[in-house]
Amino acid sequence: MHTQGYQFFSKLEFEYQLDGWGIKQRELYKRRAPGNTCLSALQSGKRGTIGKRINDSKGCGGVMRVAPIGLIKSFKPEDAFQYGAELAAITHTHPSGYLSAGALAAIIAYIRDGYSLMSSVTHALGILEKWENHEETSRAVKNAIQHYHNSRPTFENVEKLGGGWVGEEALAIAIYCALHYQDSFEKGVILSVNHGGDTDSTGTITGNILGLLLGKDHIPEQWILKLELNEFISQVGKDLFIECPVDSFTDDKEWSEKYPPN
Repeated sequence: MHTQGYQFFSKLEFEYQLDGWGIKQRELYKRRAPGNTCLSALQSGKRGTIGKRINDSKGCGGVMRVAPIGLIKSFKPEDAFQYGAELAAITHTHPSGYLSAGALAAIIAYIRDGYSLMSSVTHALGILEKWENHEETSRAVKNAIQHYHNSRPTFENVEKLGGGWVGEEALAIAIYCALHYQDSFEKGVILSVNHGGDTDSTGTITGNILGLLLGKDHIPEQWILKLELNEFISQVGKDLFIECPVDSFTDDKEWSEKYPPN
């Protein structure tokens, strides 16, 4: 909110501080058209949780942002699911809004641990089905798997999974596209963004999955050369996955100053 020039409307229920390395990146202050639900939820001054609804939104703004949770090596896939769901629920408190996020975080965690993509999806589905109100999201994931087995990877078939505006549909489209092109980042992402719905969201989630599955060397060079904030994004990824002392984070002054815990 701060980098986009918005102000809080009411008294905050939580504390926050504007410091750390990220807040100093001036490029982040360009207007990025953030999602309306994210903005309205934050502007309310309330913190949504899985047990405390602040809206009935199941938009894809939650699932879009949680893939990094699955990279944290000390998190088991079940932990990644839990934290992914909790972080999405800060702004999206419909079950399908945060459970789709938990499922993606778990898929990423399984891929991180060396599982195949299909195995990662099915294992994450097993975690998902243990949660209350999972039915809609579980049905979308199962539909994506079935659709993968029964249909060719065409743009028309992508649209049969929905528009991607809501969490479970965005996740389903990403799973479908990634399954069809497990050996091609380029083809998978192109398939995921050529439909009549929320294409930047479905492309993002597909890229999350295939990027980890295949690695940076499989991303077309021309897609990276002029990528805005390339160095910043790469450094955050390295910090999160390789260098950050997760187990002693709050005791490490350098890291707690770079990435404030509150």
